[in-house]
Amino acid sequence: MASPSHRRPRRERRGALVPAVAVAAAGLLMSLVVALAPDDGSGTAQATATAASATGTGVRPSVPPTATGREPGAKPSTASPAPEPSATTASARPSRASTPAPAPRPASGGAPSAGRIRPGVTYSGVATHYDAGDGNGACLYGPSPDLMVAAMNTTDHETSGACGAYVLVRAAGGASVTVRITDECPSPCAPGQLDLSREAFGKLAGLSAGRIPVTWSLLSPGTSDTVSIRYKTGSSSHWCGIQAIGHRNPLARLEVGTGSGWHRLTRTEYNYFLSPDGTGCGGALRLTDIYGERLTVEGVPVRPDAVQPTRVQFARH
Repeated sequence: MASPSHRRPRRERRGALVPAVAVAAAGLLMSLVVALAPDDGSGTAQATATAASATGTGVRPSVPPTATGREPGAKPSTASPAPEPSATTASARPSRASTPAPAPRPASGGAPSAGRIRPGVTYSGVATHYDAGDGNGACLYGPSPDLMVAAMNTTDHETSGACGAYVLVRAAGGASVTVRITDECPSPCAPGQLDLSREAFGKLAGLSAGRIPVTWSLLSPGTSDTVSIRYKTGSSSHWCGIQAIGHRNPLARLEVGTGSGWHRLTRTEYNYFLSPDGTGCGGALRLTDIYGERLTVEGVPVRPDAVQPTRVQFARH
């Protein structure tokens, strides 16, 4: 019969083995629970909490929030998150915010050099009337062959850019009149306002009305006239001011020929293009209307104050 001293160590080893087996079984049970548990979006938190229970600590370890900002173990939203775009999709489809908006297209077949007054656009405003005298005005064209003329408000006048433009004006009752811009109407004339000659206003309403609502739009009228050129008083080969008269469409620029090409002159508020150092004075000229059409004029000598006809005219639109 074995002595007790021989049996006691055996009982002690068995007592130590039992807890070890229990821990191993608990670990196996934990693994099976984690493996079989459904994934509800917080699997990390569930596994950690299960491990804490199995070890008997009863303390929930601290786990940082998930990438969605939701606390681990919280009930997930029932809404399905939108799928993240793949790298291929992101590169193939640029962001709307990074895509520039297309530039607006000019009306009436394109008028790339138009300013505030654009073809194909109807403007609203009011019409008043004034004594136009012989039809001359701030555009310095001189006496007009008729008195169907008007003064454009300063904003839409654009430093004489509206000079020579033909405008169709319509009253609320349906009456209409075509006028040529020969003058500027300063403040208090508001944007959209036209100050018509008395003769032109009378085609729309009685003069006693004084002020009436109108709409107006740019015209490109039919005409048999050609463009004329005039040099300003005091012009010479050392300094000159050049004016175009009788152009069908509003004039966008005037250039003078040089040995190296074309030089654009600056337009003044009194409707002359200036060459302060005499460049191109008496040489070839190139005129461009708001539609981008170019007319070249040769052989116009410097003759101050003389209206010199050419053989060219802009196309009708």
